[in-house]
Order: sequence, then C-alpha cells, then structure tokens
Amino acid sequence: MNYLKISKATDLYGINKIIYRFFEILPGFLSWATLIVLIVLSYFKPIGVAYFIIAFDVYWLLLVFYLGIHLLVSYKRLKENTEINWEERCKKLDYNKIKTDSIYNWEDVLHLIILPTYNESYELIKSSFEGLMNDGYPTNKMVVVLATEERAGDEAQKIARKIESEYADKFKKFLITKHPNNIPGELKGKGANQSWASRQVKKIIIDANNYNYDKILVSIFDIDTIVYPGYFYCLTYNFLTVENPYNASYQPVPVYHNNIWQAPFFARVAASSNTFWQMMQQIRQEKLATYSSHSMTWRALVEIDFWSTNMVSEDSRIFWHCFMHYRGNYRVEPLYYPVSMDVCMDETFGETIKNLYKQQRRWGWGVENIPYLFFNIIKRWKSLPKGKTISRIINQLYGFHSWATTALIIGVIGWLPLIFGGDRFNITVLSGNLPVVTRYLMTIAMSGLVLSAIISTLLLPKRPEKYGLGKTLIMLFQWIILPFSIVIFGAIPALESQTRLMFGKYMGFFVTPKKR
Repeated sequence: MNYLKISKATDLYGINKIIYRFFEILPGFLSWATLIVLIVLSYFKPIGVAYFIIAFDVYWLLLVFYLGIHLLVSYKRLKENTEINWEERCKKLDYNKIKTDSIYNWEDVLHLIILPTYNESYELIKSSFEGLMNDGYPTNKMVVVLATEERAGDEAQKIARKIESEYADKFKKFLITKHPNNIPGELKGKGANQSWASRQVKKIIIDANNYNYDKILVSIFDIDTIVYPGYFYCLTYNFLTVENPYNASYQPVPVYHNNIWQAPFFARVAASSNTFWQMMQQIRQEKLATYSSHSMTWRALVEIDFWSTNMVSEDSRIFWHCFMHYRGNYRVEPLYYPVSMDVCMDETFGETIKNLYKQQRRWGWGVENIPYLFFNIIKRWKSLPKGKTISRIINQLYGFHSWATTALIIGVIGWLPLIFGGDRFNITVLSGNLPVVTRYLMTIAMSGLVLSAIISTLLLPKRPEKYGLGKTLIMLFQWIILPFSIVIFGAIPALESQTRLMFGKYMGFFVTPKKR
C-alpha cells in the first residue's frame, strides 16, 4: 500500500489501522483533556488554576507582541514586493544565477493554471480569467484548465463553454475537464477534481505535445482567485533564483478583497484574521505549509502521482505528501505577494453565519494531517531528518491544539475559579487580583487588535464610489468583535473538527457558496 495516499484509519487494516486511529484520537483528546482538566481544577484547585491563568495571559501577551512584529515585517515585505517591477527583473535576470539545469531563459517557463469549479456563477469565473489576462505575463506561456464537475449539471457546462468561447484563443492551450461523479473510493471535493484534471491535461496536452516537465510551473487556484498584476513574473523569478527550486511549493498571501466592501463585518474580520495568520507564517518559513491557492513544479506533482482523491484538506496535504516523499527535502517558499479571493458571503446574515462556520470547520479539518504525519513518520523514520521532522510535527500539534483551546481558556475558563472556587477561593487576595490582573494584561494585548485594524485598513482596495467615509470607519472599528470572532469562528469549529476526527465521524468537503 502507498501510505502517502491514505486519508483516514479506515483505509488501513490490522495494527496499521489501530496506530492510525490512535493518532486520529490524539488531537481531540489533548484539546478536550486540557479544557476539562482546567474546568475540574477550577473547583478543586482554584488557586492553582488562577495562577495558571495569569501565567497563560502573560504568555499570550508576549505571543501577541511576537506575532505583531512578524505581521509588521511581513506587511513591509508584501508592500515592497508589490511595488517591484517583476517583469523587468525577469528580463534583466543574470542567467548565471538561475538554479535550474534545464532553463536558460525566463521565457522557457510554461505556466499551467488549474481552476477547479463546482457551481460558481459565470461572472465569478470570468473575473478570475480577467485576472489572468490583466496579470501582464505573456498569456501564450499559459496553459489553462477549467476543471468542472459532472455532478454540477448542464448549467455548469454551459458556463464553461461560454468561458471557452471568450478566452480559449487567448492562451497557449485551454482545456475543459469534467470530473466524473461517483468514482469508487473518491471523496467529492476539490482534491479529486484537481487530480482528474491534472491527469487529463498531462495526457491531452503536456505529453501529447512533448512539453518538458522541468519547465512547467503549475498553479492551483480556487476559482474565486484573482491574481494581482505581476504575480506570474514574481513566481517565475523566485522559481529561477531560489536554491533547489524543484523541491519547493510557492505560496502567495491570500487577501479577501474581491467582495470585502460588500461582505458582513463578522465575515470580513474572520477573513482578514486568516490573511494576517498567513502573513505571519510567511516570516516563519519553518512553519509554513501550502494553503488554498499556491504554485509548485509539475515535476514534483507528477512524481507524487498528483493529489489524493479521498480527503478534504488537499491544499495542505499536497505539501505534507511532498515532504514525506522527498524525505524532508521539501519546503514552501513565501512569495510575499497577494492573490485576492472572496470573503464568505450569502444572501442573508443568517446564511452567511452558517456558511462561515462551516468554512472555518472545514479549515479546522486540516487536523487530519496530524495522524497522517505521525503514521508516515513511523513508516519512514530511518530515512527522515530527525530534527526537522520532529519540529514540524510538534508545530502542527501545537498549532491545532492552540487553535481549539486558547480563546476558550482566555475568554471562558479564565473566570471559572471565581465561579466554582466558592468561599475558600473568594476570601483570598488572589480572587480579588485575578480579574484586575487579567483585565490589565488583556487591555495591553488589545494593542494586537489595534495593529490588526490598522494593517487591515492599509491593505484595503479602493473604496467603491457608492460607499462613503462611514464605511471605512466601520472597517476600522469592526475589529472590536475580534475576541468574540476567534471563539465563535475559531476555537469552536476547530474543536468540533477535532472531536469529529476523534470519534471517526469523517467530514466531507464543504464548498463555500460564493456571492458578490
């Protein structure tokens, strides 16, 4: 069995299934154990919990400052990169610095762009194609694949044909693929669609025309992705100049600007929070994994036999698959360059709240990578770099544990000693100082909220004419709800995902509705 293609314990048998199942239980168990132990101790040992809460608040305050510095540095680099003329850099490239063996000119690079779609509107898909046209990179160096789903019905095919009639002759090659419905063993989702599309384009275009695998970069974009002008020049330049370029994925910064002015305030805060997290991760390359829209080499994608077709978090799994396949010799190169996507939005506030929660829960389902990593580390332990591998898995486990517990510890459990501690705690000096110390620490930590509001405002696209200055002020003050957002649209959906995995209630792929 190819263990790099598995997605859950039920793919395995015997002792392997037991081992994998243990690691599926682990993240949820650790998160729930942390919360339950603190709740129980708030009654039996309220003084100890109170000291822990104060220490935890201090740790969180220091972490806010630490991450704030990373956010500022990443913002600076992003602004610098968007002001660079990457076309000029490509054209003036010193070819003695090119790190690839088979490429001698930036024009040798062919860009394969895969756009998986399900039931999105013609207008939304068209905007993504307009982004490709407006990027500035020669479109005769682009092969574009519109990857449709058979289960989306005839209307989706009509839209695809309309896009084909308008844009097919603008690119070097254009292909519509139709992913068949109900293939045995597949999970209905983006990963299976992308894998089908990749195999089709390999057979119909790349191999049929004898294109050199080493000269192809593939960008896998969510269908709502609109590239910022210069993206493909920036990507090409980085690919040609970084060390070991074939053993890397290339990650832009996702900004949710397509409908930022129209979306509800709570959806904007959740989306911008994710942007900030991705910006901070770009600084911490040792923690960076692929997310959503990203690019990689065709050579690497073929060597790992494309995406697994039976799992949800295909965007991050492709990185971990490569990391294991290349025995730890694989990384993500941060581009510090934006691509724009849609904020989760629907016709009503209620539908938007429901869909936003489901979207965050799907993102939280990335926890499925933890058992995958632990299991494959065991299988490949002798051939993996020990330090790098252990560091990676600890970062992942800590990250998902923190995602599910930190906001609940600070916002809810921090007050339980006062509620459950009774007279034996309330007569102590600590009981009077706990809310005061917590309030002061959290007030200082609010500087992170102010920083988020400022950078979010600086990143905003130009305000549409139909909105006045008041809309900009709302954009600034919307960050007041962040403490509630990170609980409702952060900790709770993450904890639900871990709980589902713990009990073997595997999730399907939720396609976030896209409205503008």
